[in-house]
Amino acid sequence: MEQLFLNLKGYKRIAIMGGTFDPIHYGHLVAAEAVRTEFNTEIVLFIPTGTQPYKQNQTVSHKEHRYLMTVLATASNPNFAVSRIEIDKGGINYTIDTINELISMCDMGTEVFFITGADSVFQILTWKDGASLIKKCNFVAVTRPGYNKNDLVEYAVNLKKSHSARLHFLEIPALAISSTDIRGRIKTGSPIKYLVPHEVERYIEKSGLYLRHDFSADILQRLKKMMSEKRYIHTIGVAKEAIKLADMYGEDAEKAYIAALLHDIAKEMPNSSKLAMAKAVGIKLDEELEKIPTLLHGYLGAQIAKTDFGIDDEYVLDAIRYHTTGRANMTLLEKIIYLADIIEPNREIYEGLPQIRQKAFDNLDEAVYEGIIDSISYVNRKGEHVYYLSEEARDFLKNEDKLGG
Repeated sequence: MEQLFLNLKGYKRIAIMGGTFDPIHYGHLVAAEAVRTEFNTEIVLFIPTGTQPYKQNQTVSHKEHRYLMTVLATASNPNFAVSRIEIDKGGINYTIDTINELISMCDMGTEVFFITGADSVFQILTWKDGASLIKKCNFVAVTRPGYNKNDLVEYAVNLKKSHSARLHFLEIPALAISSTDIRGRIKTGSPIKYLVPHEVERYIEKSGLYLRHDFSADILQRLKKMMSEKRYIHTIGVAKEAIKLADMYGEDAEKAYIAALLHDIAKEMPNSSKLAMAKAVGIKLDEELEKIPTLLHGYLGAQIAKTDFGIDDEYVLDAIRYHTTGRANMTLLEKIIYLADIIEPNREIYEGLPQIRQKAFDNLDEAVYEGIIDSISYVNRKGEHVYYLSEEARDFLKNEDKLGG
């Protein structure tokens, strides 16, 4: 049910689920219902965020889209309600302020359960008035199956001792679904049926959310004609991973998506054609590129992206240009495209790849560094010459403070 004017009087136990819900999916709904049942709450209040203090650099759909999708997704459950408490507020929304306002609307003694992701538990004390917040309500940390809870449990025990925190854990299988993945699937033309409620799926289609039909769809259609099926499948895989990485590290997802789609546009050109085109468009060929023309596909890809697809953003073009070799002092977008190209799910497994995939979403620089090391080792094993830009990328990252060890 939608509640424009909340009346929380009379409830003894309520649960709160906040989030961007961009879009809301079955993982959110299953988690909410599991918490409601497990902790015997009478209502679960969904609160789509307005402006979050920790996501200001990330692109988020308009708040009314996210609010309406949440209403559509929860409408059939009488124990679910949606609040505009943050949507209608101006400025940045802090959890402590929302919780205080909601508690003031409840009867004295109403027990509040705040649903949050397991990883967020480690950040609570860094939130505004975090020490006060953890005393005001129960926290329910929902986890995916297989999530390593050892560190989380140890942290929770210490938090209980130091701040009298009330922290519970609940494993939710459906949390394997993610909004980031859904947005990536939409952008790359993959189905989202059974990942979101039908009403939300239709709303996304009708509103054209997450896809610039006039541009992105045109690129996809052209790529299908220009690439082999294997290369196209690889490209779509890179695009999906690039979107996930962009979302994780605060990069512009649209730029990551476009760069990923076009990164291999010149890959399948014969080497003789690569050399001829490079000379024709004025790409400076050093002695090494003359000997390794396959490396030209990044440079030529940037040229084709500019002349044939109208991409004039040098930030995007550089990500295409250096996606194979890397270089010293790579931009965030360059690192994302370089890494997405390595970890995309259709790539054949080789020793070291599982570790790079795992590290990709923990430490970007370490993952890129390991990718470059593996690439250099592969070239050496083949008895071929390593391009100097890759060596410079390796040396630069090796001296960066961001690498662990």
